[in-house]
Amino acid sequence: MVEIEGGVAVITGGSSGIGRGIARAFARAGMRVVVLGRGEEHLAETARLFAAEGLELDALRVDVVDLAAMRDAAAEVMRRHGRVDVLINNAGIGLTGPVTEATPEDWDWVIDVNIRGVGNGIQAFLPLIRAGGRGGRIVNTSSMGGLVPVVAGLYSMTKAAVIALSEAMHIELLPEGIAVSAYCPGPVHSNIATAVGNRPEAYGSSGYAVPSQDFAEASRRQPYMSAEEAGERVLAGMRRGDMFILTHPEFRAGLAERHAAIEAAFPDEPIDETRAAAIPFLLSSPVYRAG
Repeated sequence: MVEIEGGVAVITGGSSGIGRGIARAFARAGMRVVVLGRGEEHLAETARLFAAEGLELDALRVDVVDLAAMRDAAAEVMRRHGRVDVLINNAGIGLTGPVTEATPEDWDWVIDVNIRGVGNGIQAFLPLIRAGGRGGRIVNTSSMGGLVPVVAGLYSMTKAAVIALSEAMHIELLPEGIAVSAYCPGPVHSNIATAVGNRPEAYGSSGYAVPSQDFAEASRRQPYMSAEEAGERVLAGMRRGDMFILTHPEFRAGLAERHAAIEAAFPDEPIDETRAAAIPFLLSSPVYRAG
């Protein structure tokens, strides 16, 4: 069980949307929270909101695609707080649209942020969790789009990769007392869609139009989950030790249909017992049968 009261949590993409909701839930629960973000304006706004609520917050400006900068941030967190107990790899971009319309730079950007950004968080902060010797927790933000990839090919590709990575790391690190979760939220009120307008020049032109202000206003009127509730779901799942943290039961039927389609695709023939005996480590893991 990870320490909540007095523990230190680092949250990438923590200055707005779901990341801010997670930060607020953790701070209210008594954690010392460090948010990492790319936008100075969002970081300042988050700091003001936390101060108004009487919550402590530490904020660092850093881009998750820059591994050297992430390692510098990790060193600064240790200098200020002396430990890291929880890592939330939440930074991501919601680049959506048909795969065939994506430019090469679209592929680069979404992979760099949504996959390599998670990897950089792990490389920078996992050694600090391990060094503490208290166990810990890593939560990697994926999406229901990683489980039911129906409308956004590149985005769903990256989010499915995060799920697979999280499951593998959960199996690897559980003997050390470090549990890893894949967090797969459904629609949440955030700026993930419109944030693609803040595209670094290095990634050139996009095949996708930036969502309009009208789209943003219409999204705000939708009955989506609040970022605060989405953050509380992460805290609850972390306390339970869930390997998958899901938020929206509305996706259950569609996910069951997808899994049924996968299961139905297996050849209808007897198991080759000799072959199965040679590869038991590939076929499953006890973590899927836990609880």
